[in-house]
Amino acid sequence: MRIGLFFGSFNPIHNGHLIIANYFINETDLEQVWLVVSPQNPLKKPSSLLNEYHRLHLVNIALEGEKKIRSSNIEFQLPRPSYTIDTLVYLKEKYPQHEFSIIMGSDSIKNIKNWKNHEQIIKHHKVYVYERPDSKYYNENEKNIHVVKAPLIEISSTYIRSLIKQKKSIRY
Repeated sequence: MRIGLFFGSFNPIHNGHLIIANYFINETDLEQVWLVVSPQNPLKKPSSLLNEYHRLHLVNIALEGEKKIRSSNIEFQLPRPSYTIDTLVYLKEKYPQHEFSIIMGSDSIKNIKNWKNHEQIIKHHKVYVYERPDSKYYNENEKNIHVVKAPLIEISSTYIRSLIKQKKSIRY
């Protein structure tokens, strides 16, 4: 099975995440998308994150009834901070029958050179990139990087947390 791994803190998950995951199911060769809840992203301060089990619970609530999009807590069992290459190696060992790809925003691909063993990630895995507002990415030489024209969603977890702090509605 071809599975797209959509890594994130999901702090909190929002409709933008779900729209992107659903788009990749509908518009690519991916058969499933796993929302991989990262307990500790090495590029984020741990104190800025909700408890990982709370974030996983919110993702599970958001995915109720979904058949092709599911949550994954695979990184909860791995050393911290979470490095994508370590997760990919672990998943390949645990599920050798599956082909894993990565889904990421154009802002993340621009920083991939800062990731642990980024060359191995790009060499051995398809990387699907969706554009983020104010962050376009163009590649011409990377055969495993595929830019997909997914819907531009101008919402972020940072914005939602800001609304919560201001005691404003986050309903829609």
